[in-house]
Amino acid sequence: MTADLHVVGRSVPRSDGVGHVTGRTLFTTDRSFPGMLHLKVVRSPVHHALVRGIDLSEAERVPGFVRALTHVDVPHNVYTILGLIGVEPEEEFVLAEDRVRYKGEPIVAIVAETEAAALEAVACVRLDLEELPAVFDVEEALRPGAPIVTHWGNNTFMYEGHPCRRVRFGDVEAAFARADHIVEGVYNTKPIEHAPTETTACIAVPEANGRYAVYTNTQALYFSLDNTAIILQVPGSRLHFIGGTVGGAFGGKVDVIVEPLATLAAMKTGRPVKYAFARWEEMQVSSTRSAWRIYVKDGVMRDGRIVARKVTSYADSGAYSRQTPYALTKHAANAAGPYAIPNVSIDAYCVYTNHVPSSAMRGFGITMASFAIEVQMDRIAEAVGLDPWSVRFLNAYRNGDMKPHRKRAEDATLIETMQAAAAFVGHELTPEQAAMTSDPRREGGE
Repeated sequence: MTADLHVVGRSVPRSDGVGHVTGRTLFTTDRSFPGMLHLKVVRSPVHHALVRGIDLSEAERVPGFVRALTHVDVPHNVYTILGLIGVEPEEEFVLAEDRVRYKGEPIVAIVAETEAAALEAVACVRLDLEELPAVFDVEEALRPGAPIVTHWGNNTFMYEGHPCRRVRFGDVEAAFARADHIVEGVYNTKPIEHAPTETTACIAVPEANGRYAVYTNTQALYFSLDNTAIILQVPGSRLHFIGGTVGGAFGGKVDVIVEPLATLAAMKTGRPVKYAFARWEEMQVSSTRSAWRIYVKDGVMRDGRIVARKVTSYADSGAYSRQTPYALTKHAANAAGPYAIPNVSIDAYCVYTNHVPSSAMRGFGITMASFAIEVQMDRIAEAVGLDPWSVRFLNAYRNGDMKPHRKRAEDATLIETMQAAAAFVGHELTPEQAAMTSDPRREGGE
């Protein structure tokens, strides 16, 4: 006999809830260590420029200045975020070398005895920059003659030799030709800042056994450890990453931005080093949810059946990849929505601009697709004169249906979810809708 369930179906208090509401929770930046230094970063004041020179002479005279770090101090001076899951190339520098590609890109790290001294020294660094033209719109970035952001010569991530992630299923153009209605829409989303309670931060502490304890509010502890080890070219066994309270993240604390520099500074100085974003840095230069532009064109029969869907999407990756190429693959797999459409064409572009790099945020890649497709479904309902519920029930996936990326739907439950939603809001379904299930379609498609 199955034992009584103790968690499923029950309200279980959060293990950290009492600490949060009583103010006893210890966040990363609440920690302090004897002899702790502070790290702050000199950032590019322009969106796109060649780095001609860096003058540290005045900064070095600031009382409390300890040392500066530039790209020559970083053993493997490129972020390896996607390299761990086989998505390349690695192209974002830890500290800029000969070029900056977005406003706020880190160029020099300053280590000082106090936060005030570090900030003063940062203000004293003199940069010799030759400003270059910049591009900020995803479609403008793809036009001939646009400023090139990447080092490989075009402004898109390349997927198997193509400038976009492609999905092809059936014959879209033939289906458009026989459709009773063509419904088109364009959908734009803006970048969204995660705005966590605690800003991105870590403290790297040398240990007596030669290891480095890194207290961090990353949301991906071992991912951050592995990336830091690669960047610093040290065995992972020399790093002891200590997580705990994240302080809010929502996807924004997977980018491994602070840990490599703080740990490198601890290695160079032999002292604990704290690197925490100021609130303005969190808002202006931490990665955001990417902005998207999505074009949707549907071929629809007069009874509301969608027979063709063409999607062209542009994700603004900003100046570097981070998580966006991976998000785009997720997007392409979901851009047709949870609907059984026999003819689908998807072109999804990961586009580089001179914006701050974008990255993960709650369902990244999929959330924007869902927004565009569900607004499009309402437009279809209006075009054919049906209520929005009817259009969705008619086209919903069922178990066994083939998705455009050649995966069969299993345990779809979309129909059952809509039935539950209708009951919850008091919407009366037709008898046919109320009787539907996600069971496989019968012979003939019913």
